[in-house]
Amino acid sequence: MPLSVEIITAEEIVQTEENLDVLIVPGSEGQLAILPRHAPLMTTLDYGELIFRRGTNETSFAIGGGFLEVHSDKVTVLADVAENADEIDAERAEEARKRAEERLQNPNTDQTSVDLARAQASLQRALLRLNVVEKRRRRTNASSSRG
Repeated sequence: MPLSVEIITAEEIVQTEENLDVLIVPGSEGQLAILPRHAPLMTTLDYGELIFRRGTNETSFAIGGGFLEVHSDKVTVLADVAENADEIDAERAEEARKRAEERLQNPNTDQTSVDLARAQASLQRALLRLNVVEKRRRRTNASSSRG
């Protein structure tokens, strides 16, 4: 029996997929692969790449923390942030990374600890997006050079 997966954020149902062979998630204790007939599980998620795999086809998402629940062959991902890798604008993410790094390297006297925490969170999100886009690009290039 194949996996059914639903990714949900506070704002929306991001993605629902049926008939998956494997789900790879960034668990807080390391990467997890969820296969059909997986034992029930509830765990926290870290920042990283979530991958749906059906045969040789993969779909990637940038996930920014949250929770994962496996029950029977249904997996629910409650994510703080979830973005499809194909929809990430790498240029925009790079600009966000530069802005956040500049804010952290050159704090002004008016900056509060909240401002610095926001800059750190912004940097973490930008690096996550760039990392997921780069991994996706490498996998796509590797599979096209084999075929």
